[in-house]
Amino acid sequence: MAATRSKARTGRGKPVPRPVRDGWIIAIDVGGTFTDAVALSGRGEVRVAKVPSTPSDPAVGLTDAVRELSDLGTPLSLVRSVFHGTTVATNAAITGQLARVVLLATEGYRDVLSFRQGARPELYDLEQRRPRELVRRRDRLEVHERLAWDGEVVTPLTDAEVERIVEEVARHEPEAIAVSLLFSYMNDAHERRLGEALERRFPDLPITLSSAIAREFREYPRTATTALNAGLRPIVGSYLLRARDSLRELGVRQPFLIMQSNGGSVPAERADQEAHRLLLSGPTAGVAASIDLGARHGIDRLIALDMGGTSVDVCLIADGVPPVTSMEEVDTHPILAPSVDLVTVGAGGGSIASVDAAGRLRVGPDSAGADPGPASYARGGKEATLTDAHVVVGTLGGETPLAGRLALDVEAGREAIGRVAEDLGLEVDEAGEGIIAVAMAHVVRALRRVSVERGVDPSDYALVAFGGAGPLHAGRLLREMRLGSVVVPRHPGLFSAAGLVAADLRIDESQTVLRTVEPGETDELAAWYRAAAKRVTVQLREDGIPKTKIRLVGSADCRYLGQGFELQVPLRGLTPAALRRLVGDFHELHERTYGHVARDEAVELVTLRLSGFGGLPRPERLPVASGGRDPVRGAVVGARQVRLPGGRRRGKVPILAREELRARNRIVGPAIVEEMDSTTVLLPGQTATVDRDGNLWIREGGGR
Repeated sequence: MAATRSKARTGRGKPVPRPVRDGWIIAIDVGGTFTDAVALSGRGEVRVAKVPSTPSDPAVGLTDAVRELSDLGTPLSLVRSVFHGTTVATNAAITGQLARVVLLATEGYRDVLSFRQGARPELYDLEQRRPRELVRRRDRLEVHERLAWDGEVVTPLTDAEVERIVEEVARHEPEAIAVSLLFSYMNDAHERRLGEALERRFPDLPITLSSAIAREFREYPRTATTALNAGLRPIVGSYLLRARDSLRELGVRQPFLIMQSNGGSVPAERADQEAHRLLLSGPTAGVAASIDLGARHGIDRLIALDMGGTSVDVCLIADGVPPVTSMEEVDTHPILAPSVDLVTVGAGGGSIASVDAAGRLRVGPDSAGADPGPASYARGGKEATLTDAHVVVGTLGGETPLAGRLALDVEAGREAIGRVAEDLGLEVDEAGEGIIAVAMAHVVRALRRVSVERGVDPSDYALVAFGGAGPLHAGRLLREMRLGSVVVPRHPGLFSAAGLVAADLRIDESQTVLRTVEPGETDELAAWYRAAAKRVTVQLREDGIPKTKIRLVGSADCRYLGQGFELQVPLRGLTPAALRRLVGDFHELHERTYGHVARDEAVELVTLRLSGFGGLPRPERLPVASGGRDPVRGAVVGARQVRLPGGRRRGKVPILAREELRARNRIVGPAIVEEMDSTTVLLPGQTATVDRDGNLWIREGGGR
């Protein structure tokens, strides 16, 4: 039964690209300020484009980016596939602009979305506002049926009740339907019957069953996930149709793959069926790109920092594997979906600076975004932003044309910062430096949350600084966090787009079981993994993945009997023998995580998990041309007076063009390296070297 059938088919045939050879792959990442696009050929050629995002319809920005790639010489007729990271689902969830959903719940449980998890966000605030509910109460309908906790039928679902509820749904005229019945993760028979009846009556509406997308316990997160997925499906499906049609008008009719929150991609043919898995679509691409960069250079301890125009996303990567959480939270709503564990703060280049009633300087989380943008973009923005602060102190300038042929208006930036300076009683340069310092405090706090606060020494890690604004702060973060090194990749402003190509297809399955682990039951548990592995493998083969490129990874959520939270324990295989090691592995993980262990306590197995990965063909990469220790003479394109952090006056700083740098070149700070999509700032006492891939590795010391 296809109760979550996609309404946004994007073509027939296998959705996975053929080997690239003489063709091209395009990757497009839509951000809050810019839409980034990268074209990669089978011979290692790279072409990049960066255009303003179009929040009213992101498909327009996507089309503009592909059109610019075409203008740069990318033969669209030779494109073999398009990878895409989108913020459509994220923006709809955060703003509440969801489709109108009718939710079917077990009789007596229509208010699960209202009760939430029973906790008050602010314990002592008697006037706090209730969080926005995903479905209006009048659109939550009760079904006369009931299952016990183990899936046994307590109250049968009759034909008459099915007919009654279908007619009631029709009277509400929904745009989407969600079904989340009590304990359906243990027995989905009632949900499937309702889904089949609803499909017959409403063949054109997306219908989401909780048992199809979240076979896990805890009623509120499961119901919220189902309702949010239902509300997103018409929006995501409509966007995918527009994006597909836009690409076809440009002559691109090849496979269209969408990035998921779990760090893997999914064919667009299925993307809207589980739209809730796209909520972190954009940020996870940068994590995938960071892992790929580390693998190429033999480094498995990384901190990925994506600083764009609106926000900063930080992820600590240990042993070459990103942390994945089984539940994410979006706009206070818990979502049951494997997601890369990110920390996000509102401190991007477009973050607005203001002075509050108490005379305190604030930066973010509000952003000028793409429209109107920072004041120095000269597109109608009047409020001071972090970007304007950098223009004022001189770390951003105009020696190299910026993305979208943007020319910075220094005077407009100074005027905007001047108003903040007046409120603070400071000089304009001092106010600019203060804005940067406050923004950096937000970023440092995010870095500490993923490292120091988790018992990790950041000096053992390399920071991958990307996004349009990441490299601008690379040297400062290296020094303030005492990191081992910072790497600024080629085309850092488009690094997340390039990371889309580094992601494999991924399918996740889960099943709550809630039972103590008994030695004699491993065969039964192994049977679930075998069945799940077969389902995942069949789907990946249908997607065009060769059997030799499929990888299966299992895990199990465990806890001591009576605990309220569980740990996800990786499995060392899917056989009964591997499962017999599960209890011992849980004890060891519990001791590493919490510092103590109770080996005599019973261990409860909560949820079984399986992830399937399908390896995709990737283009080759050409190394950059080699040079000597010193950059060629043409690499230095000028100099300007810059106020660096902690300096009381401006000093002359050389400006280098990134495209003129060669492998083995060495740059001694202070220096500014400019390129189309970003700017890198080296502080005095820091040195940057260029590797064979064109990445900049920044470290303290090493001066002449």
